[in-house]
Amino acid sequence: MDETVVRERAEAFGAALVAGDVDRAIEDLSDELRRNLGEVLALLPLPATAVTVESIERSGSGFNVVLRLVGEANDDRIQARWKDRDGRPRIVETSHLSRTERAIELEAEADVVGGPADR
Repeated sequence: MDETVVRERAEAFGAALVAGDVDRAIEDLSDELRRNLGEVLALLPLPATAVTVESIERSGSGFNVVLRLVGEANDDRIQARWKDRDGRPRIVETSHLSRTERAIELEAEADVVGGPADR
């Protein structure tokens, strides 16, 4: 398992989340994380509109990958620890690093303030 393979898997994980294919995304989780799936999914801003691999660092026998997940209202940074499980990289641990609330488009407000009655 090297950085290139981990990056490919992390990008595929992100693509599955953006596609709304949670079943495909959980294939990258270790058996231990699958047993606690609710806790893992609670970390993720679903539905996600974009996922970016921000960084990958080797750490011991695995890799720490920081993912930026863009949801409808939040940008979240998640750290996923990847290790070799049964000959392929799997996420064995996840942690929430940060959440930033995004400014929601003010179109609805503009409709109220700048609507026909104000013209």
